[in-house]
Amino acid sequence: QVHLVESGGGLAQAGGSLRLSCAASGRTVSNYAMGWFRQRPGKEREFVAALSWNSGSTLYADSVKGRFTISRDNAKNTVYLQMNSLKPEDTAVYYCAADTSPWQSRWSSDYDYWGQGTQVTVSS
Repeated sequence: QVHLVESGGGLAQAGGSLRLSCAASGRTVSNYAMGWFRQRPGKEREFVAALSWNSGSTLYADSVKGRFTISRDNAKNTVYLQMNSLKPEDTAVYYCAADTSPWQSRWSSDYDYWGQGTQVTVSS
């Protein structure tokens, strides 16, 4: 069983930056693809970014491409989401997820483990 805990959320101004972390415990996720999803107020959960097990391949939603960067440190069993040039529409609860497959996916149904989420609020 994998337990995921997100941190790093909070309040930021438009144009600012935040870095989210997702620490995994219970077992190593070094062979798993990892992803970030978000749920904006009144909307369904949506894909943000995903990373293959070896960091060799990434996927990004068009809305965050060029502004967000997903990365991982397998030695620390941790995944990160660096968010730059934040916009008010990035306000959401951000979730980390682990897929026992090694290759990244944008589909939430492919992910086996989820964190509890961290709130990101961007003010204009």
